[in-house]
Amino acid sequence: MATGKRILTGITTSGVPHIGNLVGAILPAIEASKASDTSSFLFLADYHSLIKNHDPDLTFNSSFEVAASWLACGLEPDETVFYRQSDVPHIMELAWILGCLTAKGLLNRAHAYKAAVSENEEENSADPDRGITMGLFNYPILMSADILMFNADVVPVGNDQKQHLEMTRDIANRFNHHYGNTFTIPEAQISDEAGVLPGLDGRKMSKSYGNVIPIFIESGGLSKLIKKVKTNSLEPGQPKDPEGCTLFGILKAFGSSGEVDDMRLRYEEGVGWGQVKTDLIELIDQRLKPFREEYLKISEDRDYVETTLRRGAEKAIEVADPVLERVREAVGIKSF
Repeated sequence: MATGKRILTGITTSGVPHIGNLVGAILPAIEASKASDTSSFLFLADYHSLIKNHDPDLTFNSSFEVAASWLACGLEPDETVFYRQSDVPHIMELAWILGCLTAKGLLNRAHAYKAAVSENEEENSADPDRGITMGLFNYPILMSADILMFNADVVPVGNDQKQHLEMTRDIANRFNHHYGNTFTIPEAQISDEAGVLPGLDGRKMSKSYGNVIPIFIESGGLSKLIKKVKTNSLEPGQPKDPEGCTLFGILKAFGSSGEVDDMRLRYEEGVGWGQVKTDLIELIDQRLKPFREEYLKISEDRDYVETTLRRGAEKAIEVADPVLERVREAVGIKSF
């Protein structure tokens, strides 16, 4: 395993990833894991998934699908620490310890909790906390434990997770101030929102919007989805603006610089929308084919996925053991 700066990324186990996940998170994380001066920690956030999902079959199947997806897209287990959150019990113990030092007022300010309370108030509920679980409320603490357990230096997050990273820094600083220097204070690596892939309806590609293109979709299904993308009424021969165009936004994520420049010129020359869709289908299908073939192979070998995650957990625990020992020592839980 590489030494040096530690980069940690959590992967929510909520179904097979889509092409927005592929270009926005999976491929960049895999590329970053190849750097010789860093250690990459990639984990399946299966305990986090229980906050929203109470279907055990979905939880189980999603964990496998996500793990297989990352491996199919080129993740090298020997170059990373790739593990299931639930296989490292140290994380849950640390979450409890951190929770005993975290002010409730800090968690009251979490965006997700405030949004849930606001929704109840808008519905004139007598209880502003109606339907809100402690899992949702304590989410920032578990995320902090995920990060601090491995003293991560850098945590790539989207803007929606920026506040949680700031809370992690607050929690780590408070622990260090009270018990002595124990945790590394992590830095956020904010993803560029300009690089967010548009979905089929023009909004950000997201399973919650139902506008995604699965990474491993067959050619026929891919064609049907791309053909559904809405365009304006400009006819062939009329110049078109690529900026803000859903089709062009997707093409930029998969095409080479030459292919993108060529399509930009064709937009100016008035290429027809039907031709743009045909070319985009061919391009994406070509890029996804190797991932699709590898995913099918891996899906037939569950033992390989399980063994890979178990070995990753062993490497993770090797790092977590001394950290948790220092934490226990610091708070006074130790042998007589």
